[in-house]
Amino acid sequence: MSLTSQPKPRVFVDADVLFAGAASPGEQDASLLVLRLAEITLIEAVASQQVITEAERNLGDKLPAALPAFRHLVSRCLEIIPNPAAEDLRPHQGLAEPQDLPILVAALQAGCPWLTTFNIRHFQPGHADITVLRPGDFILRVRDRLAFLR
Repeated sequence: MSLTSQPKPRVFVDADVLFAGAASPGEQDASLLVLRLAEITLIEAVASQQVITEAERNLGDKLPAALPAFRHLVSRCLEIIPNPAAEDLRPHQGLAEPQDLPILVAALQAGCPWLTTFNIRHFQPGHADITVLRPGDFILRVRDRLAFLR
């Protein structure tokens, strides 16, 4: 199997993961590691404009000193996509908490088979095409895929 025969893992990153990654005190934090994997192009990380706005607002309110790190990570690690339109949400009503449904639909629209968040229960019952994982669990999945490269 060649390195190019499989597409890179594509993951949608929720605001809480961006917040944790930007505020991380060390390089071993799983949220930061997800973003670093995207930075070195081992994975593709995606976020919607809603996610960026929410993470930036929360950092500004709680940890304004982390905003430069956040902006650096966003510019280097993420593909930013538009928020889904209201009519795009209707067919998916009930698959996630109302405030998180736009995030689930954005992940679907972006073709992300994974969504990483700390709020897994907000994305229940979820969508069959998306696996919702905490950052550490996603890292384990990536590690398993990279193990096949030996």
